[in-house]
Amino acid sequence: MAKSQRTAVVLVAAGRGLRAGAGGPKQYRTIGGVPVIYRAMEAFSGHPDVFAVQPVVNPDDSAMFTAAVAGLKHEAPTGGGATRQASVLAGLEALASHKPDIVLIHDAARPFVSAGVISRAIDAASRTGAAIPVVPVTDTIKVAGASGDVEGTPDRARLRIAQTPQSFRFDVILEAHRRAAKDGRSDFTDDAAIAEWAGLTVATFEGDVANMKLTTPEDFVREEARLAAQLGDIRTGTGYDVHAFGEGDHLMLCGVRVPHTKGFLAHSDGDVGLHALVDAILGALADGDIGSHFPPSDAKWKGASSDQFLKYAIERVTQRGGRIANLEVTMICERPKIGPLRDTMRARIAEISGVDISRVAVKATTSERLGFTGREEGIAATASATIRLPWGV
Repeated sequence: MAKSQRTAVVLVAAGRGLRAGAGGPKQYRTIGGVPVIYRAMEAFSGHPDVFAVQPVVNPDDSAMFTAAVAGLKHEAPTGGGATRQASVLAGLEALASHKPDIVLIHDAARPFVSAGVISRAIDAASRTGAAIPVVPVTDTIKVAGASGDVEGTPDRARLRIAQTPQSFRFDVILEAHRRAAKDGRSDFTDDAAIAEWAGLTVATFEGDVANMKLTTPEDFVREEARLAAQLGDIRTGTGYDVHAFGEGDHLMLCGVRVPHTKGFLAHSDGDVGLHALVDAILGALADGDIGSHFPPSDAKWKGASSDQFLKYAIERVTQRGGRIANLEVTMICERPKIGPLRDTMRARIAEISGVDISRVAVKATTSERLGFTGREEGIAATASATIRLPWGV
C-alpha cells in the first residue's frame, strides 16, 4: 500500500490518572511549564501528514481541555467511555465520517512523542495495516507466581515494550473494536491486543525511549529534571524605559489601561513597564533592543499596543527552544499608585507572555519627590528577565 495522506489521530485523554497522585487528571498537569496534553497533541497537529486530530475527553474536563490546548488545531472533542477501550471506539466512531485511510491511536499521557515516531507509524501502517512502536527490554525479566516465587525467565531478546501511537488501517481497527464491543470484550489493554484477537498480524517499528507514559508522581519528577537539564543555559537580562507625560486621560502600564490626568508622550502607547520587559528579554537573548526591532522611525508602530512587542520577545525565546523562568518590573513614579493595580498588572503580563502568574513580579517605588519622576513629569521602569535556553543554541 502506498503511503496515505489521509491519516487521522485518536488522542485518548479521558482517563483520571489516579496513580499519578493528587493534582487532577495527569494529562492536564504541566510538565516543563506546558500542559501534558498540549505537548502530546502539538506533535500531531503540526505533523504534515496528519489531517485530523480527534481528542477523546471526559465531559467533566471540557473547560480544562479547552484551556490546555488553546491554539492547537483539532476536531471537536468527543466524550470518552468507562474504559480506555471504550474511549478509543468513541474516537474512531467520531472520525468515521472523515473516512481516513490510516489512524494513529495515542495516549495523551505520552507527551514526548516525536515527529520521527509519527512518520514511522504512518509508514508502517501503510505497508502492513497494523503496527506498533516498540523499544527493546534491557532488564532481565522474571515471571513470578501467586506466591511471589520466580517461575521462569523469558528470553529478553524476544521481549519488547509497546508504546503509542499504534497505527492501523482505519476500517480494519474500527471493525475490530466494534466486534469486541458487540462480544462484550472490554479487557484488552491496548489496540494491538484487539487487532491480534481479530486475527490481524501486528508488525513492529522502532519506538523511542523518550516516548514514555507518565503514570506515577516519580515519572513527573524525573521528566521535569530531564527537561530542566536540557535548558541549562540560564540567562538574565535587564531593561529600562522612561516616558514623559503629555496631554491625555489615561496611561498604559504593564498592559493595563490606568485612568490618569495625563497621558504619555510616546511613539507607541508608551507602556514603560512592557517596554522595559521587552528590553530585558532581548538582552537575555543578546538580541538587540526594542528600538532595533521596532524603530520609532517606522510609522507602522505609531500608537501601537505594546503587548505585541512583548509577545514578539517571548516568541524569540520559544523559537530558540527556551522558556521564561521569571519576569520582574519595577515602576518608578509618584502617581498613579501601583499597589492597588499590582495583581491586575501581573495577571496581564502573565496572559501576554503565556507564563504562570507565579513567575511575574510587579513592584513600585517613588523617587522621594526627587528628579523628573518626583516632579511628576513622567514615569520610569526597570525590568529583569530570567530565561532558560538549551546549551549550544
